[in-house]
Amino acid sequence: MTGLSRRTFLGTGAALAPFSRVLGANDAIRLAVVGVGSTVKIGGKGKGDARDFAKIPGVRVVAFCDVDRANLDPEVQKWRDRGEKVEAYTDVRKLLENKDIDVVSVTTPNHWHALVTIWACQAGKDVFVQKPASHNLFEGRKMVEAARKYKRIVQCPSNSRSPNGFQEAAEWARKGNLGKIRYIHGVNFGARPSIGKVSGPQRIPDTIDYDLWSGPAPVLPLMRENLHYDWHWQWPYGDGELGNWGPHILDGCRMATGEQSLPRHVIAMGGRFAYRDDGQTPNSQLMFYDYRPAPIVFEIRGLPKDKSFLNTAWDKAQNTSMDTYCGIRQGTVIHCEGGYVAQNKAFDKDGTLIRQFQPTTPNLNVNFIEAVRSRRASDLVADIQDGHLTVSLIHMANISYRVGKTLSAGQIKERILGQKELLDAFERFKDHLRANDVDVDQMIAGPMLTMDPARERFTGDLSAEANRLVSGEYRKPFVVPERV
Repeated sequence: MTGLSRRTFLGTGAALAPFSRVLGANDAIRLAVVGVGSTVKIGGKGKGDARDFAKIPGVRVVAFCDVDRANLDPEVQKWRDRGEKVEAYTDVRKLLENKDIDVVSVTTPNHWHALVTIWACQAGKDVFVQKPASHNLFEGRKMVEAARKYKRIVQCPSNSRSPNGFQEAAEWARKGNLGKIRYIHGVNFGARPSIGKVSGPQRIPDTIDYDLWSGPAPVLPLMRENLHYDWHWQWPYGDGELGNWGPHILDGCRMATGEQSLPRHVIAMGGRFAYRDDGQTPNSQLMFYDYRPAPIVFEIRGLPKDKSFLNTAWDKAQNTSMDTYCGIRQGTVIHCEGGYVAQNKAFDKDGTLIRQFQPTTPNLNVNFIEAVRSRRASDLVADIQDGHLTVSLIHMANISYRVGKTLSAGQIKERILGQKELLDAFERFKDHLRANDVDVDQMIAGPMLTMDPARERFTGDLSAEANRLVSGEYRKPFVVPERV
């Protein structure tokens, strides 16, 4: 390899002189997309990022990278057919050696997010990394450290920070306009179909470099029908439905608390219900974060409204079968003494609309490019520090779940006595499962884990077991370094 030090990619933490250039107001920002995405199911976020950034004046898409030529080649050809000069890479390390690239958009599977971001920062490139920021707690903190050490602009977007009026509504609520905030409730009600079950390892397509696709994760037999996208529901690569939708909604929940640290305790419960498939992560999950004085309750319902929709096409089930909560199916509700805020609307205690908030925040892609030019991370609406703190809530809950055990509904209820909001949500959660013929006495419930927010490590009961899941086991040369 030339340019970038090979030692850097081997994770030794060697210092690296970045290849950044000083951008003038009229200089084009040259952007590369890492992770084009497939046409299977609803993949293809990288293609969308390329289109969105190309619409911004002064931004030029110059390269694509994907380990699967079946994804990469058609997209590159499409841009070239339009007269756009774009380069194609299958190995992100080669892309990062290119001094003519200023910015990297990262839309890879979750287990690659941290390493690409850190390597890009070391190479002097700014980063727009899609949610969830990281695949585990350790990685997120390393991403923040890399951004600060190499003075890089790193943005991690969420729907809660998009220009939709929620930020303005949350700030209004935090100022006490509806009295004290009692608790924050995040919901994601959306049916997710089974990913199917294979009878044995599947053939790896000839178009893909599976070693590179695996990257930091172990190279495992392919045990799912769809190599792309369905990795979300297997632990070595994804973080489940909580990692998929949670960053959008939990970011809003955490925003409502006003906190810039992790909560002291977390508990999660749920399971992968109704399906016998190759998915490992829960499709229905309920969790509690004891931010003081206003805790967060977050609920994911991955099954349809009732069992009659279990074999319904996903798009139809998504649109017609889910009930709503305070007028929303996906989003954040801030419960206050004198009423509540649901997304960008404020209601009194009787449910009468009293105010609707218009957005004042900028488009996140535009905001990122403006910060790249200003060189001020403080200009970012969704700085990597916020992305890390929010995704840490996801990792905390998944860890509680993964160290949990199967308990009856009665045993779980005893475990959460004293938490009224959580108890109320648990009753609704059980009703939803029963409507899908799920045995609520076969639910996995985690312990109430204690977090040391300063160290971002668990303490107390079961902390040794929980802390083993704080980081991953990496294989050389794809090691997320302790020292970035």
